[in-house]
Amino acid sequence: MNTSILSEKGWIVIPQELRERYGLKKGDKVHVVDYGGVISIVPASETPIRNSSGILKGKTSLVKTLVKSRRQDADRGK
Repeated sequence: MNTSILSEKGWIVIPQELRERYGLKKGDKVHVVDYGGVISIVPASETPIRNSSGILKGKTSLVKTLVKSRRQDADRGK
């Protein structure tokens, strides 16, 4: 486990091992996320849509499934 100390200004140092593992360099942006009591530092993607393309690969298109579901709801009067 890597440990950092919070400075008076609220700064922390991401340990070198983790910076190297995740390819973080000076000037890179990161997100600080609160997951209900757990703080996470997540590298920010410059192209989030392109990077997430194909993440939900499968036999069925999620968009087609949602459109079909919406049509069924509309047909039922919802």
